[in-house]
Amino acid sequence: MVESKHKWKAWLYLSPAIVLLLIFTVWPIINTLRMAMLEGYNGTAELGGAAFNFGIGNFVKVVQYAKFLTCLKNTLLLCVLTVPLSTVIALLIAVCLNSIKPLQRLLQTIFFLPYVTNSIAIGMVFATMFNIIGNNIGGENQLITTAGVINNFIGLFGVDPINWINAGSAYWANITVLVIYIVWDALPFKILIFLGGLQSINKQYYDAAKIDSTPKIRVFTRITLPLLSPMVAYAVITAFIGGFKEYSSIVGIFGEKMGPAGDQFRLNTMVGFIYDSLASNQQGLASAAALILFCIIFAVTMVNLYVSKKNTHY
Repeated sequence: MVESKHKWKAWLYLSPAIVLLLIFTVWPIINTLRMAMLEGYNGTAELGGAAFNFGIGNFVKVVQYAKFLTCLKNTLLLCVLTVPLSTVIALLIAVCLNSIKPLQRLLQTIFFLPYVTNSIAIGMVFATMFNIIGNNIGGENQLITTAGVINNFIGLFGVDPINWINAGSAYWANITVLVIYIVWDALPFKILIFLGGLQSINKQYYDAAKIDSTPKIRVFTRITLPLLSPMVAYAVITAFIGGFKEYSSIVGIFGEKMGPAGDQFRLNTMVGFIYDSLASNQQGLASAAALILFCIIFAVTMVNLYVSKKNTHY
């Protein structure tokens, strides 16, 4: 225990971190609350001496926005589809990796590579894979067309080309592409978490199961999964938080218009709405939307914590 006369030294050592937290974390939160409660707040107008009334007008405008429900629906849909899918796949891959001794380090590195790669760049690669391209070569009237890497692959099984992301594509096709990308992008971090948890499980449990000739599926459900439940709960909670903030994947695949040509902003999310409001110099509206998103994330996180508390074994 630090003696009371030496506590000032501890505060002195902590002061740089505290100052940075106050400037870049605490103050932005307070300022967001302030801007959200000032109706029609505009930073440029404030510099010009304009005054704004205190109220909940910004929140009302956000809820009444014509495409607010679309943004909310897209955000919730991506979370509901990607979080369970990515968690299950990551858990299975982690279990398989943990049982493979040769080349385990190399395989871990390969699976972790997407985590350290720029998400926008990866999104552009996915857009190219799902894109249907047609070009005139050499100024001639010869149209060179490719159905895309994915369509060429599924064509090997007799499936007709699908319009995934081009103009006129169906909503379900767009969502399918996004789910594939988001799940693939989320796997590395979850695999790392699960793999660390698996390697920390006491091997005596598995030795006892071997002596009793316990089936592998029962070992997984009765030993591995319960002892890994804290990592699963952590992965699910952080995945939901990340899912509600989804934005870069949509921009990487569909561009800043957040949708295929001819149906722009079809795939817009809550974070996309916030960025659009900031771009149009409506800081009050963006702040209100950010607080609404925070309340949704907080509520979902509390529910997850309540559920995981009953199913987590420490």
